Amino acid sequence: MDMQGARVLVAGATGVLGGAITTELVGRGARPVLAGRDPDRLSAAARAHGGAPTVVFDAYDPASCARAVHAAADRLGGLDIVVTAFGSVAFGRAQETGDEVAEYLMAVNFLAPAAFFRSALGIMPPGSAFLALTGVVAERPQPQMADYSASKAALSAWLGAVRREARAAGIRVLEARPGHLDTGFADRSVAGSAPAMPAGMDVGQTVTAIVDALASDAQLLRVAADGTLSVEAPGR
Repeated sequence: MDMQGARVLVAGATGVLGGAITTELVGRGARPVLAGRDPDRLSAAARAHGGAPTVVFDAYDPASCARAVHAAADRLGGLDIVVTAFGSVAFGRAQETGDEVAEYLMAVNFLAPAAFFRSALGIMPPGSAFLALTGVVAERPQPQMADYSASKAALSAWLGAVRREARAAGIRVLEARPGHLDTGFADRSVAGSAPAMPAGMDVGQTVTAIVDALASDAQLLRVAADGTLSVEAPGR
């Protein structure tokens, strides 16, 4: 996929990872709409990207995710790429995690990205792509993170099924499963405190790998046995 002139919606553009992905995409010539929850942070992000248009959404409200997709398409005259780079985390033993926390994680980490893609699927042209960030926990669930792992695994399973559906329309689905990144995400948990974490992967290198995969025909970016990021293309 040629990034030059690509019309991109980045949901989560005010976060560390979403902001870095936006910067990388803009550096390759993409035209973004920035989506986030906080209008003030969105305004600051827009100024950093030449006055890029913005839309507000709340990941706990799927209807607002759908509205963000259509608003972004109106501002750019269509969408070629939709990126979901947001989420919430909670820590603690499964028996101690409240049902409300579990429901919130599932809503934000699974239902909200699904709402973005569900709304975009009917308006994106052939040759477009959807990028969702899940994480290594989608395939390697971790203790003290059971409900967070489950929400990411649910999104991963959904993407795997939808990937085959979207292929008939010429739309590619890319799932990125990076390992732990030192973005401060773990310090903003909705419940519990983070256990000891391994050294974080380099954010810049990870973002470059993600956007490189988006520019190719990749469908999965994951952490290999040696700790590096590897790409899987269609047919694997």
